Amino acid sequence: MAMKADDGDELNAEINVTPFVDVMLVLLIIFMITAPMMNNTGVELQLPQVAAKNLEDPEGKLVLSIKVSDEIFLGGTRVTWQDLAAKLKANERVKREGALYIEADTNLAYGVVLTAMAIAKDSGVEKVMMLTDPSDQLKLSDLDQRADKARH
Repeated sequence: MAMKADDGDELNAEINVTPFVDVMLVLLIIFMITAPMMNNTGVELQLPQVAAKNLEDPEGKLVLSIKVSDEIFLGGTRVTWQDLAAKLKANERVKREGALYIEADTNLAYGVVLTAMAIAKDSGVEKVMMLTDPSDQLKLSDLDQRADKARH
């Protein structure tokens, strides 16, 4: 507490808010650092690498993860393919936002991803978006070489 002397003998007591502000700034920084770490779904996938920018969502994304073994996870919770439509229809975020992000393993069959997208659309999801691993290392020459090998 700081004391300030005015005209002569009279003292005025004022609260020093500087330590309080310092503590609040430190807590703000801690929460800013730890908040993105809490959004991890915990599903191990090898995402396709493309040259794209990361889009950040402050509330977090509702993510449907598909592993190479065809297991699916909605928001980190394992669900069956048969229950997926019901879970999406009952999901409050789907009702409110109408958006779903799909992350699928690179080695997963294209048809499996399309099946998940079709189920999502039939369940009322208006926007189906794909998550990728942003990278500047996309080698188009490797894709051309694989296409040439497949032709011969």
